[in-house]
Amino acid sequence: MVKGFRDFLLRGNVVDLAVAVVIGAAFGAVVTGFVDSFLTPLIGVVGGGGDLGGEFVINDQHFTWGAFLSTLIGFLLTAAVVYFVVVMPMKRLIERRTRGEEAGPAAPTQVELLVEIRDLLRSQQGRGPGHDPSRPDTTVMPGQL
Repeated sequence: MVKGFRDFLLRGNVVDLAVAVVIGAAFGAVVTGFVDSFLTPLIGVVGGGGDLGGEFVINDQHFTWGAFLSTLIGFLLTAAVVYFVVVMPMKRLIERRTRGEEAGPAAPTQVELLVEIRDLLRSQQGRGPGHDPSRPDTTVMPGQL
């Protein structure tokens, strides 16, 4: 049970997800800092300045439209960065692969597969891969000794 849990945690997808969450939280903190430090005061100045900038009061109820507008702009900034930095490049990559412009991972050639099979058979027989002494660039195939 513990081994299965460890395998689950060390699987690539879980690690990638954990990194994404940490980076997302850090980016969210940067956007929040930008909104709190720059946008909210700017909206307060545009909205009339002073303590009630970006806010209006009706019957002793405070409506902080400036804070809402700052949060909305922060959301739009976050969504734009995610779209332009993550979504669009992945979409282009997928389109290139479907059109065949960018090849996926290269598959081994038949010769490479045969050499690998030969080496595995030799290792099972207790012999290492051998080379033909008459030609240094060739390899002896099984049955050619």
